[in-house]
Amino acid sequence: MKGTQLMTGQMMMTHQSLTGRRGHKALPALAMAAALYFTVSGVQAQQLANLDNWMNFDSKNNSWAPGFDRSFAPEVDQQPARGYPSISEANIEPMKAAIKRYSELVENGGWNMVPEIKMRVGTTHPAVIQLRRRLQIEGDLAPGGDGQPDTFDYYVEKAVKTAQVRHGLAPTGIIDKETLDALNVPASAILRKLRTNLTRIKQLSAPTSGRYVFVNIPAAQIEAIEDDQVVSRHIGVVGKIERQTPILQSEIREINFNKEWILPPTVIREDLLPKARREGIKAFDRYGVDIYRNYNDYLGKQTLDPASYDWNNPEAEKFFYAQAPGLDNPLGFLTINFANSHAAFMHDTPGKELFTRNYRAESSGCIRVQNVQQLAAWLLRDEGWDLEAVNSMKQTRESLNVPIRQPVKLYFAYVTAWATPDGVAHFRPDIYGRDGVGVTATVY
Repeated sequence: MKGTQLMTGQMMMTHQSLTGRRGHKALPALAMAAALYFTVSGVQAQQLANLDNWMNFDSKNNSWAPGFDRSFAPEVDQQPARGYPSISEANIEPMKAAIKRYSELVENGGWNMVPEIKMRVGTTHPAVIQLRRRLQIEGDLAPGGDGQPDTFDYYVEKAVKTAQVRHGLAPTGIIDKETLDALNVPASAILRKLRTNLTRIKQLSAPTSGRYVFVNIPAAQIEAIEDDQVVSRHIGVVGKIERQTPILQSEIREINFNKEWILPPTVIREDLLPKARREGIKAFDRYGVDIYRNYNDYLGKQTLDPASYDWNNPEAEKFFYAQAPGLDNPLGFLTINFANSHAAFMHDTPGKELFTRNYRAESSGCIRVQNVQQLAAWLLRDEGWDLEAVNSMKQTRESLNVPIRQPVKLYFAYVTAWATPDGVAHFRPDIYGRDGVGVTATVY
């Protein structure tokens, strides 16, 4: 049966408030989303918000990640294919079928490790024989076929791309370190992941009608769902291991355009003040950061002259710091706001290079969203907004808060394995080590 076989032959995969129309036609349901990957309100909430890599204070090498093919970058920048909802109730039976299949694989000894050799089209090596066997076991490569067993040919490349997509990796068709790490997770660990995540998906109880947004933390991916169908899928950047994105359920109630950023305590303590102690006033001038002694001074716009203060004084951590909207603002031009006790939110970003990487746990807890304007237009369609209206806010730089009168359900969840009605099993790295399956399942 197609719905129960484990097949992978195809890739699946506040300034002003606006409550009325802005003179634009409502956005039609975003059925045109293209190619598989991919309200905390008020100043106090934003003060606590965890944002990421501000001013490159904690950035690492921005070079391309190992194993990433530059030629794939333009494709990553496109909207990911819609595929199937990851946490749909319709995935429960396919997951049970996948568990049965992987149980049989484990009983039969699982699979052997693929040798740690970089391979691509044209490679001739005994390791290709083992790679072929590994790809055949999970159905990414059909058994038999023409060609030399020790030669990496077109059919092997196609199978590697299919396996990469199932593991959330860029489909380069090249056996690099990240792909090897994914393929060399033991079958027994994969089976445990499936069992663990079946429970998670059952507990989420995602609705089968209406709209919701799902953020899959280990996949670093966002889905917009309507009536149990994926409307659009977006690549994301999630929290680092030391600043993890929280699991939560909420409702999206507001979109903020060109919002002032109130620096959170972590950024003040670990990023801004160390730089201020080294550079003095330059640390504030470079990015347009204003300083206030307290919240009341902020409300009254009574700024503190940074040249008049000793930044070695620990009292500086208690001050209020705000960055005006603009090109350097880490929120970008748009934030998606929802009530939660973690002061987390989703937002645009001026630094889009991380969307091209396989490993995207690089933020301080909030979610950066690729093509966030499309998601925002879908969320605001009943408020009379369309994609053109959303994009215009980036050009005008007008600060505006737009309520969503019918809030949209939101799920931040931790799902590292799921199967879909087409019989395809998908896996993601256990980035926060919550599956209990060992280090091998966390590294790629």
